[in-house]
Amino acid sequence: MFSRLKNKWKVSGLQLLLILCTFAIGGSLTGLAGKAIMGYLPIERGFLWVLVYVILVTLIWPISVLVVSVFFGQFRFFISYLKKMGRRMKIIR
Repeated sequence: MFSRLKNKWKVSGLQLLLILCTFAIGGSLTGLAGKAIMGYLPIERGFLWVLVYVILVTLIWPISVLVVSVFFGQFRFFISYLKKMGRRMKIIR
């Protein structure tokens, strides 16, 4: 699995480790930030809470991953990764 990712992303073993750490830490920070923000909103837990949380996390995740990627030296990889995702979702050209 890891060798497939290395080949797909054209990265070294160390760079793959840094990328996976960035995904993990960025995702964890996204969840923590989302829960913290949801604590300030006057929405009771239920369908609407889940809907707002999913939208919030979807918006926070790219920012969180980019910030974390700076500290791991993987900013170039993640900016191109997010651009590719944006093109696939037809958000950017």
